[in-house]
Amino acid sequence: MENFSGKIWVLGDDIDTDIIIPTEYLALKTVNDMAPYAFSPLRPGLAAQIKEGDILVAGKNFGCGSSREQAPEIIKALGVKAVIAKSFARIFFRNAINNGLLLIENDKLRDAVNEGDEITVTMNEAIEHKGMKYPITSLPQNLVEILEAGGLVKAMQKRNRF
Repeated sequence: MENFSGKIWVLGDDIDTDIIIPTEYLALKTVNDMAPYAFSPLRPGLAAQIKEGDILVAGKNFGCGSSREQAPEIIKALGVKAVIAKSFARIFFRNAINNGLLLIENDKLRDAVNEGDEITVTMNEAIEHKGMKYPITSLPQNLVEILEAGGLVKAMQKRNRF
């Protein structure tokens, strides 16, 4: 995976899947139809402000709640490059990886940044913000392959030459 930089959007703790995409919008036909409503219970209009390559930085327990697969799909559809949080709900973590959305755990960054700041991520090494480096854990190679392929289904198709 490549290194990247991006503008950050800051969110708090316990951002659940009902905040990421409220239940009433799950009836819409496609993830792209749902995307404009992302985070609307918490911050109406946020989805419209997020640009391709932006990064979400959040507190602990990001993605808690129901296991709806649309939540990481919608974040990816918004163009978010990665979500960096103090911790992730385990089912959300797996759903995100399976859908090709990069998640990075770091318990210090959230408290050191302000919305609109820019950060640089050196994959499997560190996040840099205003001259400070925040170490990150390396992802296992099998997860990197899934992310690079764009999700689990695409990774399996590539592996099995479909």
